[in-house]
Amino acid sequence: MTLELPTVDKLDDVALAAQLQRRIDGKTKPLGALGRLEALALRLGLILGSESPALLAPQMLVCAGDHGLAARGVSAYPSDVTWQMVENFLAGGAAVSVLARQHGLALTVVDCGVRHEFAPREGLAIRKIAPGTTDASTGPAMSAAQCDEAMANGIELVRTLPGNALLLGEMGIGNTSAASLLLARLTGLDIDACTGSGTGLDADGLARKRRLLREVLALHADAGTPLTALAAFGGFEIATLVGAVLQAAHERRVIVVDGFIAGTAVLVAQALRPHVVQRCVAAHESAEPGHRLLLDALGLEALLRLDLRLGEGSGAALAWPLLESACRVLREMASFESAGVSQRDDT
Repeated sequence: MTLELPTVDKLDDVALAAQLQRRIDGKTKPLGALGRLEALALRLGLILGSESPALLAPQMLVCAGDHGLAARGVSAYPSDVTWQMVENFLAGGAAVSVLARQHGLALTVVDCGVRHEFAPREGLAIRKIAPGTTDASTGPAMSAAQCDEAMANGIELVRTLPGNALLLGEMGIGNTSAASLLLARLTGLDIDACTGSGTGLDADGLARKRRLLREVLALHADAGTPLTALAAFGGFEIATLVGAVLQAAHERRVIVVDGFIAGTAVLVAQALRPHVVQRCVAAHESAEPGHRLLLDALGLEALLRLDLRLGEGSGAALAWPLLESACRVLREMASFESAGVSQRDDT
């Protein structure tokens, strides 16, 4: 049975957009003086359908999975780091754990396909498809059925989460390779331009990675649709995020996109439902070279440029206060009229 994907309607409320812009322009400041924060406030108001948007019960969803391709040396770290970092997330010691606590973000970690058996506990959702994808250099990373199951898991997870904002995070040794392959296939960009050092490969390691990914891309030359490409290149965590993004967009939640891998999930979702990106805010532009190309393909401009290359949702958490500030400006900042402040004299 084919998975039925959520519908995503176009956001085209011209009257609301005009009213939001008038509210922003009427605040006690020179016109445009809050720069890109004003554009962010407008975007959040349109997503949430409100002149006074409020971000409620924000959810950080960190999806984890292992990649068979990692055995080919595409990462500077062994695959065991995936499950070890999941334990670190749950113990509260990872960067995203610290930042989620700081900013009041509810953190859910999802075992989408990690090669390890986790003890059930609070904050962990076990949605394991298999103990890692297969090696994409020898065949499809996932079957079509596995891909559908992972996306269905993402859809179901978001349905169970409260709030109106979803922050995307991921963990999976080897998943920058999957992201590079998906970016190259879905945009037609050269694989070398889409591929960086990931977890810190040296120059020789990066050259080997690029050669291997070019071979993988050629092996799956017939995987030309978004879903066949997703199944061919993986991984379980990316497919789960695709489902989560589609459901969040359907529910008109604000989607805060972390880095390169999370952004690739949005790229796939956008290819399936063309209005997804209207609900998205790009948290940051990472040090991974493909990320700039990905943001261009999505038509998004990142809020931060901090040379991050950690993943986990760390960049999304760091950008979160900017979203809260943008909403507060709309709701709480006085207008010239309400404050009794004289406006600019253009006479």
